[in-house]
Amino acid sequence: MLRRFLGVLILFTASSLAGAALPPSAPTHGVRLEKTFIPMRDGIRLAATLYMPANLKAGERVPALLEYLPYRKDDDEAARDYGTHTYFARRGYVDARVDIRGFGASEGTPPGREYSAQEQQDAEEVIAWLARQSWSNGKVGMLGISWGGFNSIQMALRKPPALKAILAVAATEALFKEDVHYIDGVFHVDEFELTMDLDQGRSGAADFSLNEAVIGPRMDSEPWSLNYMKHQRDSGFWHAPLRPIETLAVPAFLIGGMQDGYRDSIPRMLDKVKAPLKAWIGPWNHGFPNGADYGPMYEWRDQAVRWFDYWLKGRDTGVLADPRVVIYQQHWHPPESQSQDIPGEWRAETWPPAGTTAMTLYLQPEHGLAPAPPAAGRDLLRNVPSAGVEAGFWWGELLTDQRPVDAFSLTYDSQALNEDVAILGLPRVTLQVAADARLADWFVRLSDVAPDGRVTMVTGAGINGAQRDSMAEPQDLVPGKVYPLSLDLHLASWVFPKGHRIRMAVSNALWPMNWPTPYPLTTTMLLGGDSASRITLPRVPLHGPPAPAFAAPEPIEEPAGITGIGGGGAAWPGEWTVLRDEAKQHSTVIWKGKTAVSYPWGRFDHSEQLTYDIDDAHPDLARVQGDSEYIQALKGHVLTWRGRLDVSSDAQTFFYKYTRTLLRDGGVIRTKTWEEPIPRDHQ
Repeated sequence: MLRRFLGVLILFTASSLAGAALPPSAPTHGVRLEKTFIPMRDGIRLAATLYMPANLKAGERVPALLEYLPYRKDDDEAARDYGTHTYFARRGYVDARVDIRGFGASEGTPPGREYSAQEQQDAEEVIAWLARQSWSNGKVGMLGISWGGFNSIQMALRKPPALKAILAVAATEALFKEDVHYIDGVFHVDEFELTMDLDQGRSGAADFSLNEAVIGPRMDSEPWSLNYMKHQRDSGFWHAPLRPIETLAVPAFLIGGMQDGYRDSIPRMLDKVKAPLKAWIGPWNHGFPNGADYGPMYEWRDQAVRWFDYWLKGRDTGVLADPRVVIYQQHWHPPESQSQDIPGEWRAETWPPAGTTAMTLYLQPEHGLAPAPPAAGRDLLRNVPSAGVEAGFWWGELLTDQRPVDAFSLTYDSQALNEDVAILGLPRVTLQVAADARLADWFVRLSDVAPDGRVTMVTGAGINGAQRDSMAEPQDLVPGKVYPLSLDLHLASWVFPKGHRIRMAVSNALWPMNWPTPYPLTTTMLLGGDSASRITLPRVPLHGPPAPAFAAPEPIEEPAGITGIGGGGAAWPGEWTVLRDEAKQHSTVIWKGKTAVSYPWGRFDHSEQLTYDIDDAHPDLARVQGDSEYIQALKGHVLTWRGRLDVSSDAQTFFYKYTRTLLRDGGVIRTKTWEEPIPRDHQ
């Protein structure tokens, strides 16, 4: 879903395959671009750019590959699209890049949400249209990262007849728990809301029409963030457009990253799906393996061609003989958020990994972590609502030293390890807890403590205490009552070195990742007893089966006439600062991002800012304000789109306000505001 980072995949070279396997299709074609419209049954036309092999023989039929996004193909994503889709076109595929209804150059009004029934119905029509073109062999594949990965999985679950295989990168099917609106079931606001709420109001490049029939429905479309705030539990809203993941029957190639917030979908699909699956999980964040912020980086498009050649062209490229799972075993590295290569090694695995054993460590009095349960005991934690910025904006990215947030957490450390310990999988946490308020959240972080005191976070997860039994039917806590809580931490890959310590930290806040519960509170952690508080680590042998060699990233073709200014790129990850008023116990986190691009029709500037405010004494009065601005300079005039988001709360209510404004040469030509109180539903 998020378009923060875009990159690519890795895999195994042809030399690693069995002798009978064929190499992937060679780049024997030129490329020509064809812009067209695909008609829907209701008369709306979706805009498509077809990346065509330029020198097909008379009567030659080739497969189609579809990438289907709201992210605008003619401007915002044009450079990225060109580098991706020309690669496949040169190898005998027609690549179709399609804007969803109401976005970019496509006609119609934006749907009321991501992954809507309308979006999926339109996609079925697009797939059928591609399959019946004169150049088509009748077989279609889907591919994409984030949103494009999400809807590739969703369409595979719908089983349109012509869809024969998918490739999904950095994606999940779990829309409530794992998407960016309710992280682990707790309300969340970030840059995605700013981007998508304003994108709904833009007309297509390069004419940027101000015709009322075009711009009116877009500028007046209700912001998605308002819709999401009205669905604060795992209700039918989040499941209505989806099918159960275990019904997936279309072959799927899944690519994920250990620094990406959507990584849990891959082990879940490996557990539940019977269709042919191939998984590749590297050290990357929310990007393709050849362009993520964290390396090492590898080519992925050659392996995508091997995958699609097999399923769409009938060429035996040996993909069925590949390891089912290739995963990067991360080794220790110091806490640091900057771009870097992560040390480690590749493993070719089944799932769960062969040789996995449960390593259970119990929380101990005096804040220890040991293999045997202790006698009964308890620890108290006074919640500090502003704690948590060092844990990041979601369960992804590399992070700075965790000691500042650990200072406001209960921490439990093992003894110094007498040997290296490798883990691979989802750690399981069981807690016995109580709170003196009717709403409380618990957040668990697993970290590596180096001998010099530096703390590197390995993984973590949270649980909304009201959702302890059901994310769909939350119930208040009874103050003082002891509850058992169980949760899986997000997928982890790590080697704790000899001499280091394993740390488990527990807090009741992670700001600004998660909106705070409204009450000042103290929680109790019970130790020992029949169901002792503990963490179970999926320990694996230090070295796994060796993985095949991977190819280095290949050059990426760039389109003429599009140039990043001052580095170009995306607004995310941007930069952020933390301000603290100790006298008032008030904390402010400010995030900023910007980008600028030159197009043949003019310059485009994009800037965003989010300001998160919280008082430790009054967590009910938390607030997030966001501003996004697009400035499109054209020949003869300048168009400016502005979005202003303001979300605040008290103990019972969220207060929502969003204003979308369009200006021409500095004068307002259209503006609309949505303002609404929304009852808090166990958040």
